[in-house]
Amino acid sequence: MPSAATQPPAPRDEERVGTRDLAQWRTASGRRLVRLVARVAEVLARLLRWSVSNIALLLTAGVGLALVWGLSAVTAEVYENVVDRDGISVIDQPVLDASVEARTPFRAELATDFTDVGGPVVMPILTVIVAGGLALLWRRWTPVVLMAIASLGSLAMTVTGKQLTGRARPPESLAVPPFETSPSFPSGHTLNATVILGLTAYLLVLWINRQRWRAVVIVLLGAVIVGMGLSRVFLGHHWLTDVIAGWAVGLAWLASVITGHRVKITLDRRRRRRADGQGRVPDTTSISHGPTKPSGPSN
Repeated sequence: MPSAATQPPAPRDEERVGTRDLAQWRTASGRRLVRLVARVAEVLARLLRWSVSNIALLLTAGVGLALVWGLSAVTAEVYENVVDRDGISVIDQPVLDASVEARTPFRAELATDFTDVGGPVVMPILTVIVAGGLALLWRRWTPVVLMAIASLGSLAMTVTGKQLTGRARPPESLAVPPFETSPSFPSGHTLNATVILGLTAYLLVLWINRQRWRAVVIVLLGAVIVGMGLSRVFLGHHWLTDVIAGWAVGLAWLASVITGHRVKITLDRRRRRRADGQGRVPDTTSISHGPTKPSGPSN
């Protein structure tokens, strides 16, 4: 049995989901990613005189943003090819026609009130409230930092994605006012809701101890994300493919931010171990078996 001095430190509450230690990377590609980011971050830290883990977070998120932006560009190119060949009759127009038939004044008003939550006025306010509230719960700045990175990246991809395609929105005769004039692809409401609410779910899942409440958070916020996208189609503000692109790009960017957070957790733990004077830090990125047993309360 290894001695206590050679064991990785027990994960903090915000460093695990249930019994899953987020600083343990189970795949070879994940472990290589951490090693590569750590080496680059250490070089930059000597130049910038800043924390290695913070640089690693920004570096991972930055690379992820570049990759997701590339995905957006490819998606836009695929969209243009599909439009050139098949137009919008295959999937978008039939779904929009079905939405028009299903509308009633009450349903349209309800959907409008709901979709306004994802708009440029309410969503930024909601983001600030969520980030501040989670920071108070965690008693750390991590939720604010992650939410800022996620929000800025989401906004950048929404703007550039629309500029890449310049796709026209559905005809106003099939839409519910107020009408929007910005390009249609991808759906900004959907992309931003996916990123902001998805990150909120991730941070809450880290903070909540009980598995059933974690499941409730994921299901509820997941339903809101799905509903936000469908409401855009129901009101005639977007084509279905705009919404699907918003979900896909948003999830990819969310995964990049979460990966950056996990890299930061891994490197922070190494730093704490060294600061405790316990000798050489075991490389937790090389552990491929199950997570260490948590020291916190059981679920």
